[in-house]
Amino acid sequence: MQLNSLGFPRIGRLRELKFAVEKYWRGESSQAELVDIAKELREKHWRWQADSGVSLVPVGDFAYYDQVLTLTATLDVIPARHRGVNGIDLDTLFRVGRGRAPTGKDAPAAEMTKYFNTNYHYIVPELTETQQFGIGYEQIFEEVEEAQALGYQAKPVLLGPVSFLYLAKTVDSEFDKLSLLPQLLTAYSQILARFAAQGVEWVQLDEPILALELDTNWADAIATAYQALSSSEVSILLASYYGSIEHHHALVAALPVAGLHLDLVTAPEQLAPFVATLGATQVLSAGVINGRNVWAADLDNIAASIASVANDLKQRFWLAPSCSLLHSPVDLDVETKLAPELKLQLSFAKQKLTELSKLKLLLTEPSSSQSLEIVKECEARRTARAKAANKEVIERVAALSVDDYQRDDEFSVRQTAQRQKYKLPLLPMTTIGSFPQTPAIRGLRSRWRKGEITLENYNEQLRQVTRDTVERQLKLGIDVLVHGEAERNDMVEYFGEQLDGVGFTQFGWVQSYGSRCVKPPLIYGDVSRPSAMTVEWAEFAQSLTEKPVKGMLTGPVTILHWSFAREDISREQIATQIGLAIRDEVVDLQNAGIGIIQIDEPAFREGLPLKKSDWKHYLNWAVNAFKLSAAGVVNETQIHTHMCYSEFNETIAAIAAMDADVITIETSRSRMELLNAFEDFNYPNEIGPGVYDIHSPNTPSVDEIVALMEKAATKIDVQQLWINPDCGLKTRTWDEVEPALVNLVEATKLLRRKLS
Repeated sequence: MQLNSLGFPRIGRLRELKFAVEKYWRGESSQAELVDIAKELREKHWRWQADSGVSLVPVGDFAYYDQVLTLTATLDVIPARHRGVNGIDLDTLFRVGRGRAPTGKDAPAAEMTKYFNTNYHYIVPELTETQQFGIGYEQIFEEVEEAQALGYQAKPVLLGPVSFLYLAKTVDSEFDKLSLLPQLLTAYSQILARFAAQGVEWVQLDEPILALELDTNWADAIATAYQALSSSEVSILLASYYGSIEHHHALVAALPVAGLHLDLVTAPEQLAPFVATLGATQVLSAGVINGRNVWAADLDNIAASIASVANDLKQRFWLAPSCSLLHSPVDLDVETKLAPELKLQLSFAKQKLTELSKLKLLLTEPSSSQSLEIVKECEARRTARAKAANKEVIERVAALSVDDYQRDDEFSVRQTAQRQKYKLPLLPMTTIGSFPQTPAIRGLRSRWRKGEITLENYNEQLRQVTRDTVERQLKLGIDVLVHGEAERNDMVEYFGEQLDGVGFTQFGWVQSYGSRCVKPPLIYGDVSRPSAMTVEWAEFAQSLTEKPVKGMLTGPVTILHWSFAREDISREQIATQIGLAIRDEVVDLQNAGIGIIQIDEPAFREGLPLKKSDWKHYLNWAVNAFKLSAAGVVNETQIHTHMCYSEFNETIAAIAAMDADVITIETSRSRMELLNAFEDFNYPNEIGPGVYDIHSPNTPSVDEIVALMEKAATKIDVQQLWINPDCGLKTRTWDEVEPALVNLVEATKLLRRKLS
């Protein structure tokens, strides 16, 4: 029995990679220094995995920005606008991801979107109809040599060719991406041959699209691809995850691959049918440890469920996490402030490797004293989980009625009331919520958390930041203001810290995109709001101006998706509990005189099940959770929501059903392509398509903003349109933000004259 790792987080347990990359971007360190830190991290992570019993260390899971982007470079598919004089190098990757690199030219950043149903964002490959593939970047081959030099047996990990095509976008013309498969397979064959020449025995090819309901063409492409690659001199482990692939059982069972990895956390029922058709020499990698959550596994129950298969397959049975541990924090050992009963229930990436070792022991030596201790640990965790129930929350959810989910009147009535109250101009200008979290603000928060300044002193300095933020917006001429969120560390963490049933770590960071990391809350019990969370700050900001200032909240679906949620009740139940807590806050804001309230749901679409047949149930409860949070207010109170990178075509009806008065969305990187969904759907409410890509340091010109909004006006009635950035401005500097907003205001003035 072998332990298998599909991939490990690259950020470091103290986010060493994030800080090294950002230091390089600022010009404060050399590329050589960045590369040295990356090398140290890889060596450490390989050692941890090998020490836990993993014999094939994954190589290729490391990326300076994004692993899909690194593969795109490896395949020589970098667009011409991002290529430097030296061909494809590390700065090239940063230009693709950010639109800017420490050296070389600037260019618009590539499109970025969610990776399947996760909160990880990948850089979308761009393919032309005449696309050529080759080997254009050497990083993965160099890392294979690096691992081998340290004495490890390297297992390269790559996104499979069909999933790569599926995740890519076509540019310049519309064509069938699958027409490029033959050329792409030639490049993959060359890559596999390079690995074979390096002495590699196993290569892991990830095909997460197998969890989707594929049409015949894409299913045939899987068969074609792996038949073509079967002549390789390396053994291929085909890995899929994030859901069941049993609906493709016949297809997958017939593939000429040396091994198969199954996600048995999301779909344990698929084990039996695939075992029944496993080839006589094929390996089965059983993904039984949850790679996407932080809760320690019930190892005794897992062992009981797979013991017979493990005994039958013996050395052909590998124990593994369900997917790459990229989605998990790195190391629980550095958490020193967690309550013991909560820490007992947790397992991060490093600990999940230990869980694999313990599980192997339970399977191979079930009667040993060590195995008996493992069983006791599992029982203690189950007891700790049971103590987190809150009877009042459970009863409040049970008492909900249909009326609790509905506004008093339909949108047209509310819109009239809101226009009479606020008298906003054509194309109202607003921002999404946050303004720059400067080093001074972060330093202030750090000193307060360390006890170096009092809470009173801390709040007074934050009030001054808020005054400055409001004054800047007034000077710019923004119509609907925000207070800037200087008091907030993170849009989910800030609320989680004030909700009962939610806990926090010190170092439980995971990568969202590039150098952006988030520290998700731990929803360990029933969720409730003991007191107001944002009212004081909203009231203070509103007292500074007669213009409306939005109350800013994070919605229940996003809090759920961007947290590590408990697994003993359904996600629908958790979302409903959070929805009630947010509803209480919305009503309190309204009663405090805040007339425009934004309930952000950037994660609404990412929660979609991968199989469309499962969408209806999810959309029903996700829409209801949002409506529950927003339905307690009067007609004059204007409810906004915000959504990040999302393809709206197939969910537009559900988004409309949310019944937000105004929705703002990210559209600048797609050049308003996301608004195509609104051409064939008569969206009734108001919408603000983002015109300023806040994920790039580049400043949008007046002409660019005007062109984007004119394009938007061809798809949506101008009377419904707002104008705003793509997302919050937290990660940008004031030197970047103010010129961009000056251009946004100037563009709006021009547009009002042209479109009125």
